Amino acid sequence: EAMTDTEKLRNIIKEKGLKLKYVANYLGLSEYGFALKIGNKKEFKAGEITMLCELLGITKLSDKEAIFFKK
Repeated sequence: EAMTDTEKLRNIIKEKGLKLKYVANYLGLSEYGFALKIGNKKEFKAGEITMLCELLGITKLSDKEAIFFKK
């Protein structure tokens, strides 16, 4: 089952100088809801992954797969 690479995702958000609360709001999620998804308690929806990639400048499919579809 695929999982989110929590550490990688957090690092990219930090590198971009964004706060988790801002990213959560951008996706239309509560901070708690976003935390559940980052922590692999819930899965990201395809649309959320697309929005996150746009926000964070993740353009390479290999990067996207490494972060959101970690084996």
